[in-house]
Amino acid sequence: MSTDTAPDADATPKIEVTPDAADEALGLLESEELDTGVAGLRLFVQQGGCAGLSYGMRFDEEPEEDDTVYEHHGLRVFVDPASMNYIEGSVVDYEDGLQGAGFHVENPNVVSECGCGESFRT
Repeated sequence: MSTDTAPDADATPKIEVTPDAADEALGLLESEELDTGVAGLRLFVQQGGCAGLSYGMRFDEEPEEDDTVYEHHGLRVFVDPASMNYIEGSVVDYEDGLQGAGFHVENPNVVSECGCGESFRT
């Protein structure tokens, strides 16, 4: 398992999390009675949707052996190697607006998204 908690000043973190997203996820982890020092948010990519790929998120009690682990604003984020190929450089944010609240991934690798915004292609 590799850990990327303090990247070099010259290096850009491969996955970032905004303070709002970290606060929301930490609150949810705590409500599930998970240890935020070990547990974290798993961010992954799966086949599906009209554009071919979609994001998935869930809470895991601990990272898998081959995960890259990031820590931003106290939140641990787990990413498997296959998903990293699609989401490297992404930013996870939390939005609370008129059309509902939820996590959003801003992915610089996306070349097109479906009309509903639920799936993408790189």
